[in-house]
Amino acid sequence: MSEILIVYYSRSGSVAQLARHVARGVEEVAGMQARLRSVPPVATVTQTAQPPEPEEGAPYATLTDLHECAGLILGSPTRFGNMAAPLKHFLDSSVAEWASGTLVGKPAAVFTSTATMHGGQESTLLSMLLPLLHHGALIVGIPYTEAALNATASGGTPYGASHVAGTDNAREISEHERVLARALGRRVADITAKLTR
Repeated sequence: MSEILIVYYSRSGSVAQLARHVARGVEEVAGMQARLRSVPPVATVTQTAQPPEPEEGAPYATLTDLHECAGLILGSPTRFGNMAAPLKHFLDSSVAEWASGTLVGKPAAVFTSTATMHGGQESTLLSMLLPLLHHGALIVGIPYTEAALNATASGGTPYGASHVAGTDNAREISEHERVLARALGRRVADITAKLTR
């Protein structure tokens, strides 16, 4: 089994839910398995250290996960049109992997969740793609041949899967958002399978 690593940060739970839909898409491809990993929160002042493993949800990602994966999918909520600091912190720690070419040639994609429709989904997705380009990953998006991309009235972009959670974070993931998240996972897994044959 080849593994697609899905690394995400989720504060309110929407990105974690989206990650699970992406993982389902990955596992729809024969011979492919999803490895879900989260990243811990970061703060400018640390009073109490985070536990080595989260109390609930996916285990924390390590740099070893980057070496072991056949493909990579990153997820983050939007923070002022950019990825959240915890995911950026994890990526910033991957300098040795960048220097050694750990992700060169591996398919990679991104997903996000925002509070509002125009809350910076596409700029956040692009901000996550930049380090992947520097790492030499092969960028995978969602083509318009996915019918839900033309029909969605909520999340979903050609840059990656997305979700509009609402300012109170109460909006469930819509059917189109679900379909597009699974399509993204399936697409990365399918391309990875073709490259690793």
